[in-house]
Amino acid sequence: MAECGDSHCIQPRGNTRRDNPGDDSKEKDKNMNRLVRLPVLTAALVALMFSLTGCNQLRARDQLNKGVAAYKAGKFEEAIRHFQDASTLDPKLPAAKEYLATALAQNVVPGLTTPDNLKTAQQAIDTFQEVLVKHPDDINSLKGIASLYFNTKKLPEAKEWQKKVLALDPKDPEAAYTVGVINWTTAHENLLKAITPLGLNDDGAGNAKMTKPVCAQIQQQNAALVEEGIKYLSQAIENRPGYDDAMSYLNLTYRRKADVDCGNDAARKEDVAKANEWSQKAMGTRKENEAKKENKNAGGIEMDSNGNMK
Repeated sequence: MAECGDSHCIQPRGNTRRDNPGDDSKEKDKNMNRLVRLPVLTAALVALMFSLTGCNQLRARDQLNKGVAAYKAGKFEEAIRHFQDASTLDPKLPAAKEYLATALAQNVVPGLTTPDNLKTAQQAIDTFQEVLVKHPDDINSLKGIASLYFNTKKLPEAKEWQKKVLALDPKDPEAAYTVGVINWTTAHENLLKAITPLGLNDDGAGNAKMTKPVCAQIQQQNAALVEEGIKYLSQAIENRPGYDDAMSYLNLTYRRKADVDCGNDAARKEDVAKANEWSQKAMGTRKENEAKKENKNAGGIEMDSNGNMK
């Protein structure tokens, strides 16, 4: 810009655009070239990104298929590596996380509470929970977590997650059965802790030899567990009439109910009688189930209760 004095303006010295008018057109050409190249470059980058994404998705699918093949062959460590690679290549591939968690769960030894086993179980639980973040109603992940907690003896957590399964599917017989098993297990442990110091063993018939204070303690600890256990085991049988395992645990749970009938001999005998009834039902149903399996495996003809072919 011009520096103006009192009488005239002095043009600044130097090599400016006004000194070389031809430079303006050159600069405009350069700017235009840049503007043209920018969208072309952007489009190329976007295309490259889509191409890489597509390649990764294909590779992820390949790893997923290899993982499934390894899993079916019982090669769980190899399957885990393939599922991890699939998940890394395509984080949005829903099956990869669930398959990875399932493969990790196969490496968990039921009942073993060593640090390594618990670590593997927690890895599987964490992976199932990642699935649930995006798919909160994924019932297989809910069941997987419940099973892992049960297998690592974390019974309160297992019970909590089985109830989440039942919230989604109230007719799931296995979830209801497991709640009943957990309640019986907890009640039985409470009983043994209380009567062992007395030099007593569980007689399965109400343990009438318990002292009054010990029986009051057991009543306080186990009464609600027993009632809930009977409720869920009955629910399991209602939804799967031939569920002989649930019948067996109803037998056992009624024996725990007899424990809390403190001083009420008639109620104790009634509960033991119900336990015996369920024991007989369980044995009879188990025989029927085994016979059905044998007939099915042998290709035999199944008949219904009226003698008609099924």
